Amino acid sequence: MVNFSGDGKYEAYDQLSCLEEALTGISKELTFVSVINIPPSVTAFLANILIQVALHKESSLHPPTKLLLRSLSASNFCVGLISEPLPVITWFSAVKEHSDFCRYTLNSSVITTFTLGTVSLLTLTAISVDRLLALLLGLRYRQVVTLKRTRMNVIAIWIISSVAPSAYFLSSHITLWCGNIGILN
Repeated sequence: MVNFSGDGKYEAYDQLSCLEEALTGISKELTFVSVINIPPSVTAFLANILIQVALHKESSLHPPTKLLLRSLSASNFCVGLISEPLPVITWFSAVKEHSDFCRYTLNSSVITTFTLGTVSLLTLTAISVDRLLALLLGLRYRQVVTLKRTRMNVIAIWIISSVAPSAYFLSSHITLWCGNIGILN
């Protein structure tokens, strides 16, 4: 619970974000932002389908590297399919004064955004480490970086990224605080 107003009343973040009073006068702006948010969502969705098809047809890539690229593409595909449309649904439900539905979609949006964003960042880090190992290890790279080890890393990335946002259920402040740290850095 948060006391944003200083009046002694504590309200949750999701309740404040979906209040009719908080959205007074900004319905046109929310509609505009929603319309602007749709093309990147469709682009991410379609582009990552093409990337998956290209990775399927490509045979010259080292299999562990291909797996990491597939994981990154899958997370970005889910961003375009799930994470980008959820805020649009949240804003429209808030404007149409469906506060219960707004709170559900807002919570879903926060959780999926944190999960998929974390997967993308950790996978990008793994790809960078993979490329660094390829440079440093030379001929030993194929013996050290195996498909089995890479699978374990990808599974760990998805599990860690899925478990971390569960802190939102304990207290939304933990997740929002971590998000604000990411924004400030």
